[in-house]
Amino acid sequence: MTATTATTETAATAAAQLPLPVLDDAGRTALFTEARTANTFTDEPVSDETLRSIWELAQWPPTAANTQPLRVTFVRTAEAKQRLLPLLAEGNRGKSEQAPVIAILAADLDFHEHSPVTFPVKPDFREGMEAQGREGREGMARFNAGLQIGYLLLAVRAHGLATGPMAGFDADAVTEEFLPGGRHRALLVVNIGHPGPDAWFPRLPRLAAEDVLTFA
Repeated sequence: MTATTATTETAATAAAQLPLPVLDDAGRTALFTEARTANTFTDEPVSDETLRSIWELAQWPPTAANTQPLRVTFVRTAEAKQRLLPLLAEGNRGKSEQAPVIAILAADLDFHEHSPVTFPVKPDFREGMEAQGREGREGMARFNAGLQIGYLLLAVRAHGLATGPMAGFDADAVTEEFLPGGRHRALLVVNIGHPGPDAWFPRLPRLAAEDVLTFA
């Protein structure tokens, strides 16, 4: 072991022994307690730089075997919106038309093709997943993409923007229109932007802890 390697390992060990940081009240408010689903948006644009920065923050959730199956299509042009809007539930079209960005969140059923890079500790993982076929991989792809979606929503909020996630759309039609070829499955559509006038509906109640928690 070289002196440099020993120093690096010592520093890493020391860092691992430090207490984890705690998010302050302002951070908790912005990401959780006061964050809301926006129903109107201003026309202020969201730059490519901001969208890339959102992804840089959103890429860190745990996924099984580090599969990272979430794929994101940012819809911004008028032409692309006109392709997407008819595929949304009628009640969602107006707010999506307002939003400067609409993200189509999808699961990549061929996530295993990246495993030589993302999961090199198990060289045979790719072949094992390939043998299952897309139908066999779909459940794993959807579940782990769902974990990533939660982080993506928080990353948008961390950039001072509002989200409007919507499951009211024709997932098969959106997949066919924007993600043809059978590799991807659209899971969620999310409006992204700065909130407009009267953006928030009244906060609905949350379940009480005693209705949710069990201690074993």
